[in-house]
Amino acid sequence: MAKIVNITEAVSIALHSMILITKSEKQINVIELSKRMKSSKFHIAKILQKLVKDGYLTSQRGPSGGFKLTKPAEEITLLNIYESIEGKIVVSRCPLNKPTCPFGRCIFENLTVKMTQEFKEYLSNKTLADYK
Repeated sequence: MAKIVNITEAVSIALHSMILITKSEKQINVIELSKRMKSSKFHIAKILQKLVKDGYLTSQRGPSGGFKLTKPAEEITLLNIYESIEGKIVVSRCPLNKPTCPFGRCIFENLTVKMTQEFKEYLSNKTLADYK
């Protein structure tokens, strides 16, 4: 089945993990996240380490270890998380990144620009606190 918007598994795991971490009153570890999201603990750990590297999480090893936010939930947007995993969202006139259209004008007109801008705006207006 075709999809207009496609969110990668990595972004999905990052967003859901961050919300679970936000909701947890104590540090939450990869094993618990893996059980709750039914995903590989190794994949989750790899993704969360990117968020640690980018300064959104801290991690602590050991039996009482886990992850916690480095900032208040109100200061971390879904856009921050998305771009940490996938890179900056670029608004492009051409969905195929072609310098010129062979038809003289884009068959999508400004649709892809508008959709990208709206998606980016939506993500930037939602914080982790919205999901507590």
